[in-house]
Amino acid sequence: MKQPSFGRSLLHAINGLAFTVRTQRNAKIHVVFGSLVLIMAVWLQLDLQQISILILTIGGVIAGETINTTVEAVVDLLSPEFHERAKIAKDVSAGAVLILSLAAILVGLLTMGPPLWERVSQFTRGG
Repeated sequence: MKQPSFGRSLLHAINGLAFTVRTQRNAKIHVVFGSLVLIMAVWLQLDLQQISILILTIGGVIAGETINTTVEAVVDLLSPEFHERAKIAKDVSAGAVLILSLAAILVGLLTMGPPLWERVSQFTRGG
């Protein structure tokens, strides 16, 4: 079978990401919060290394959400009726996204917490 061109492969990947964001509530939430985090990182004037860590972390969560969407779609295709093993597959996949999300929150707090606290402190001191 002939491999699709790079452009076509890229288009398929973009379509998959768009499908995930369009159809999955949690993916929308991750994109919104990830965008807000990056805006705040620029506002706090974080260095490029810190912003890079945040970008990788946000990307990991969104990638996890796309993998979770894939697992759900495949499980639904293979097991349209309720099955305990299908439920386990979906729950474990969702649990993986939860782990990534909790880790992302910790990365965000550790990375942005101190400079944000400094900004808030300056504001409250009138400086």
